[in-house]
Amino acid sequence: MALHQKWVSLMTSQDKQFYRELGQRIANLRKAQSLTQVQLAEHLGIAQQTMAHYEGGTLRIAVALLKSLAQVLQVSVEQLVDEKMPAKSKRGPTSKLQRQVEQVRLMPRTKQKFISDMLEALITQQQSA
Repeated sequence: MALHQKWVSLMTSQDKQFYRELGQRIANLRKAQSLTQVQLAEHLGIAQQTMAHYEGGTLRIAVALLKSLAQVLQVSVEQLVDEKMPAKSKRGPTSKLQRQVEQVRLMPRTKQKFISDMLEALITQQQSA
């Protein structure tokens, strides 16, 4: 914890503002994907507490982590770090379906296969109707 406090004290006020805003964007995007901090942290290979610090803007995010984070949150790195760059508007069933696919992707392989088989059966049934 002392190391964490040291890093926070080394941030300029401009850095602190940037990381607070970045953390808020991450939290909003995570919630839009219906992900918990735990799920997102597991996907990134970090602790939930670290994710909480990122979202709170009290810990600098490693540059190497930004690409993976952006991929999971389905935005570009530029959209993630630049508050002026609007995220692509996602509305309606496509957005919901994308969130569901992301949730399925985080499930164990056996559950993924079960859902995939059910979806394939529904598509086949719809095509023959």
